Amino acid sequence: MFAAGKLEQDLQALGVRAGETLLVQSSLRSVGPVDGGAETILKALLGALGPEGTLVVYTASPENSDTSRMALALTDPLPPAELRAHRATMPPFDLATTPTTPILGHFSELVRAQPGAVRSRHPQTSFTALGPKAGELMAEHALDCHLGERSPVRRLYDSGARALLVGVPVWCCTAFHLAEYRQPGQPGQRYGCVITDGRGLRQWVHFDAPKLEDEHFVAMGEALADDITGLVRGRLGDADCFLLSIAEGVDASTAWLARRR
Repeated sequence: MFAAGKLEQDLQALGVRAGETLLVQSSLRSVGPVDGGAETILKALLGALGPEGTLVVYTASPENSDTSRMALALTDPLPPAELRAHRATMPPFDLATTPTTPILGHFSELVRAQPGAVRSRHPQTSFTALGPKAGELMAEHALDCHLGERSPVRRLYDSGARALLVGVPVWCCTAFHLAEYRQPGQPGQRYGCVITDGRGLRQWVHFDAPKLEDEHFVAMGEALADDITGLVRGRLGDADCFLLSIAEGVDASTAWLARRR
């Protein structure tokens, strides 16, 4: 049974530095038995980062859509009348209360719910930060820029932040999507989601934005394991982990996508 102190030691051995900004994506089950569960892992991370460090997680809600693959997979079996009723009653994105999608695991939702946490405003691909740089990192998230230049991903890139992947492979790093925005001629897609209009009334909005793809990420991740010179491998509890510079990872992803095209 792992305690917070042991996990904090593991993080320090991995190279997590006090005062840095760290994007964490995790499979908590891979860490093994933890005394206190996810809250203990959060305590260990905050302890390793110290009071000047900032923790960032991805708190997406892709179910809030009538266009995303996940939303369509959930609603495809519905007959037309039930589908219309479903979309007419879907709750709008609420910055304070809309939960993180369950597919991202419990840890992201735990961080989102922490006092003082700051969430970016995107109704489908939000991030949440906890720490002194939270407001700065989450300040801009344009509706038509899910994970691009006008999103927290760019601010993480510019700020020298790193990513810690706990029990998940390198290619799972969400920040790598920034590389897609940096490809010439990136295809677009129509997106839709339900939001509030500022007066508490719900409304659907539709917009065009670059099409995000995951299909190439597995192959890209295998290549990046060799291309990212600063990639660190280690363990947190029982979990295999990767620690890397987001800027270096995005740059390597950008170059890989350019070669592939």
